[in-house]
Amino acid sequence: MSAHGASRAALAAARERLDALTDNTSVDAAKLGAELASVTALLHREVSLRRVLTDPAQSGEAKAELAGRLLGDQVGGETIDLVGGLVRARWSASRDLVDALEELADTADLTAAQQAGTLDNVEDELFRFGRIVASNTELRAALTIRGGATQAKGELLRSLLGGRAEPTTERLIERLVTRPRGRSLEAGLESLSKLAADRRNRTVAVVTSAVPLSDGQKRRLAGALAKLYGRDMHLNLDVDPTVLGGIRVQVGDEVINGSIADRLEDANRRMAG
Repeated sequence: MSAHGASRAALAAARERLDALTDNTSVDAAKLGAELASVTALLHREVSLRRVLTDPAQSGEAKAELAGRLLGDQVGGETIDLVGGLVRARWSASRDLVDALEELADTADLTAAQQAGTLDNVEDELFRFGRIVASNTELRAALTIRGGATQAKGELLRSLLGGRAEPTTERLIERLVTRPRGRSLEAGLESLSKLAADRRNRTVAVVTSAVPLSDGQKRRLAGALAKLYGRDMHLNLDVDPTVLGGIRVQVGDEVINGSIADRLEDANRRMAG
């Protein structure tokens, strides 16, 4: 999300409230994610409502009370509390509130996967799905066509993923495809991958190699990158025969090219220095 000033502070506070809430194992994080996603869809559609809920001239308590009345019995108490905290905050733009809700919905779903021990699978499935879409222009067109029937897109996704991916992966991708909110599919998948990595304070490195890496090479590369960046590193692996004699590593906007041995040796030199 591109937020500034008030919105950045409001989002940071909302993330902390969500983490505190989902630390309680009695809270159904997947249900919470679904409910937050429904509120996101509501405020995306109802522009006038989200403007009222982000109006700085209105008191935070009045906005929280309005949100509670509107949501009523449609969502649980945890969701109402989170939404109430969001609308009490100040936002630089009304759209920032909806962006924050969407991030919280996705994070809650990823937290559910983490609690179930399936987060690694979800990360890998998001990455593989992105690669499949990137290599199939017809599929990408069917999933991203403007004005395309939401039901048809959902059915296509279920035919692709149903029973073949984690439930969390299916939910996240279906929401992204059927409710893109102006984002490209690629940007949405990248955002989800980053959120998944953040669940355990990891950074994602996209590694493209000419041939599959051995387990030992994966461990050494992950260790070297973790030392370089000061964070645990999750490797998303891809094979491209055109990467002759080496690998290509992308961490955020930074791209590292070179052979495995050269890069590991360079990493050790940099750490020693």
